[in-house]
Amino acid sequence: MDQNKLLSTFRKISIAEGISFLLLVFIAMPFKYVLDIPELVKYVGWLHGFLFILYGVYLLLVTLKFKWPLERFIIGFFSSLLPFGPFLFERTLKKEYGQIIF
Repeated sequence: MDQNKLLSTFRKISIAEGISFLLLVFIAMPFKYVLDIPELVKYVGWLHGFLFILYGVYLLLVTLKFKWPLERFIIGFFSSLLPFGPFLFERTLKKEYGQIIF
């Protein structure tokens, strides 16, 4: 896979992972604990778990392909643990790589 396509795919996964995390935290969890409807957590949680693992794999692939320093990899990983982190990390990549990631 060429560099441009790899980075573009990572960007899309990053956005999807960030959205799934927001859905889980701000919609599915309140449905579970406020409205006593736990089913959303199950399905959104599965989706988020899959996307989280995919994000990690692609983060590793991008790090190796672009020879990113360990610090950037660590920042990318920890950004996936914060509700808006993937969007912020993706924005820094957009500033650096510009049109490549579209």
